[in-house]
Amino acid sequence: MNESTDRRVLRTKAVIRDALTELIEEKGFEALTVKDITTRANINRGTFYLHYRDKYDLLEQSEQELIEGMISIIRTIRPFNLDELIAKDQPVPQIVELIEYMNGQAEFLKTILGPKGDPAFHSLVRSMMSKYLFEKNIVPLIKKENTLVPTEYLITYISSAHLGMIQEWLLQGRKESPYELALIMTKLSMKGPLYAAGIFHEMKNVLDGK
Repeated sequence: MNESTDRRVLRTKAVIRDALTELIEEKGFEALTVKDITTRANINRGTFYLHYRDKYDLLEQSEQELIEGMISIIRTIRPFNLDELIAKDQPVPQIVELIEYMNGQAEFLKTILGPKGDPAFHSLVRSMMSKYLFEKNIVPLIKKENTLVPTEYLITYISSAHLGMIQEWLLQGRKESPYELALIMTKLSMKGPLYAAGIFHEMKNVLDGK
């Protein structure tokens, strides 16, 4: 397959996925048909079936491509100095890149994570984040004698919290830039929610008698 054919295939698949996204928002995945998709995408059924077996295959491939894109970015993360990032008020660079990638896929991601989307995709993304992002980059830094909670609960908490923040960011219209959202995530991850809310400071002042 030559380069021009590759580009044409990618454009066709993008049009089909855009049609899928719009139709899920309008009527939900179960109610839509292949005919709905081809009509919205302005393609014939033969073109659709060149790439997908049915609407379920389209959904699965679209989700898998998104997951693989995220994993390819996460795999580039290298060891970083947490104290230095906090001191400079900077996010983890690859997290910025990851959110920029999500920003480019925002409409599909928001839809598929939304109430009319695919409930199973939540678990898929959370498992991916747990395995490739936090288990790889956080667990090696953990000294078991210093932990206050079991590691598996810690990883579940962090991955669920991050996914929830991404969903909220998408639902609120992506008001923050990818850099700003990555910085918020970094602060919450490194300092904790009580610190971010200012409650920790108040508690410390009370304990210090201020």
